[in-house]
Amino acid sequence: MRIAESKIEEIRNSIDIVDVISQHVQLRKRGKNFIGLCPFHSEKTPSFTVSEDKQIFHCFGCHTGGNVFKFLTEFHKISFVEAVQELAEQQGITIEFDKAEYTEQQSEQEVLYDINTEAARYFLNNLLNDDEGEFARKYLHGRNIKTQTLRSFGLGYALKGWENFINFAKSRNLNIDKCVQLGLIGKNSEGKLYDKLPGRLIFPIFSPNGRVIAFAGRVLDAKDTGAKYINSPESLIYIKGRILYGLSFAKDDIRRLDKAIIVEGYMDLISLYQSGIKNVVAVSGTALTDDQVQLLSRYTKNVVLLFDADVAGIKASMRSIEILLKRDMEVKIVSLPKGEDPDSYVNKYGKEEFEELIKRAENFLEYESKHYESQGKFEDPSTAAEAIRELVKPVALINDELKRNLLIRSIAQKFNLREKLIESELDKQIKQVKRFEKTDVKVFQNRKAEETTATLIDAVPEISPVLYNLEREIIKLLFEADRPVAELIFNYLHPEDFSNTLNRELFERVKDEFENEDNFTTSGLVGVLNDERKETYVRELTFDKYSVSSSWEDRFPSITAEITMMRFAKDTVVKFVMERIEKRIQSNRREIELSDNEKKHLELMKANNELEQEKKRIREELGE
Repeated sequence: MRIAESKIEEIRNSIDIVDVISQHVQLRKRGKNFIGLCPFHSEKTPSFTVSEDKQIFHCFGCHTGGNVFKFLTEFHKISFVEAVQELAEQQGITIEFDKAEYTEQQSEQEVLYDINTEAARYFLNNLLNDDEGEFARKYLHGRNIKTQTLRSFGLGYALKGWENFINFAKSRNLNIDKCVQLGLIGKNSEGKLYDKLPGRLIFPIFSPNGRVIAFAGRVLDAKDTGAKYINSPESLIYIKGRILYGLSFAKDDIRRLDKAIIVEGYMDLISLYQSGIKNVVAVSGTALTDDQVQLLSRYTKNVVLLFDADVAGIKASMRSIEILLKRDMEVKIVSLPKGEDPDSYVNKYGKEEFEELIKRAENFLEYESKHYESQGKFEDPSTAAEAIRELVKPVALINDELKRNLLIRSIAQKFNLREKLIESELDKQIKQVKRFEKTDVKVFQNRKAEETTATLIDAVPEISPVLYNLEREIIKLLFEADRPVAELIFNYLHPEDFSNTLNRELFERVKDEFENEDNFTTSGLVGVLNDERKETYVRELTFDKYSVSSSWEDRFPSITAEITMMRFAKDTVVKFVMERIEKRIQSNRREIELSDNEKKHLELMKANNELEQEKKRIREELGE
């Protein structure tokens, strides 16, 4: 089942993109648009622009942009369908599904969601009802996991053997190629298919909105020589570094308590949740990423890290601290007793003792200082100096100057050093952070600029600068103006009039929409291009520094915007047609000069006369 296109359009029309983005980005008015610091890359000068008229956004720094759905998918790391559902819920709009009409993007995503849903039901049924699932049921019972809990998290079991899931998929008419794409079925070099997760305990992985997007399979048999965990490969609906396991279950409690506990593993989270500690998410097999932190920041700015007490857990904590601080998160760390993990601790000591442990969480400076002290770093002046520098590094990532100064004072007092000395080291670290940020942003921007330039070079044959600029103005008008202006343009211009391939394709696309839709919007048009390079080109055209009608507004300040736009459109169409006609006239004149054929001379002179008459006619029709 897919969301009907008419319903998507209704949801988009009910929302003001400025209101949605303002919930996450501080915007200020500049002319007709709103600007702010881009949430998708680090910058000090605002290059992120939102158009209330067009209902689209665009960043001139990283070139990200699109309509309100695109913003939500990028900012919240969710799918297109989930973005539509989120806005529908906010507006109180009931989602309707359409079996017949849906976009290619929706179709692809929905097929994958449907397959994962069927697979999750299959694995759960195996665990609860199949005789072979008894082995997995005993394992979970030994880990104190109750039946209600395993049902809540949709845990499952994949039967042993190499064709059980394949046979199930065929019986349900699931797309086998998509099952391979999702990592449920494997294919060897000879093209033979096999079950990818046989004999494993299955953990479904959910999106923030609760849809099954992937699976993790854990070995249960000690004799199994395979990897302890096998995770789904990344797909259209699953990007590993953008998902936090358990977030769909925990988000309400995280909001209510204004705090998130981050653990490492699936069982850690499930045991804590079962014990009544529900504001928990897990990184699950990956180091904490910037995208995961950005996702979590939707719900809270306060984080407690609760990783294992082994060497790997300590290293993961140290790496995570820096990523969290970069996103202005408040970070505390819980040190577990050696040999314990969150799962074993809560089962051994219970909920109340665990909550006391969370209350004793340390700030990141205390945690890192104790770690360096346990390694004997402060026993020798050279290693002590290096350790103190390491303590200053994360402080340099904090944007709040007051908070930085308080932390610097704390370091100075702890090691009985002059505050100025620590401030000097901090300044060095801040400069280094800024240098790295600028380098990363510059490399990213240059790559984007090269991609855009390459696209345009491929699309632009020999063409005069005047005609090329006029073509751009026409395309800009089509994405800015209303129906009467578009009708005017289509009455006088045709796709073959455009020398630039990209402009010609865009002209044809808008013309198709114009002829097939009674009411079309810029936001809607950008959304149906289905080509990132074309979308970027159009956004940068429509978000040019100056409006297409700015010169006319200066000359005619008292007239309405509609009349201003129409006058500018007429003026641009006249210039465009005149330029093309004049080019043909000049070409004919050159041919007359080079030819000795009298008959051909007369034909070319007659053609030029007709072209001059056409110029006159168009001036009279479109002139004021």
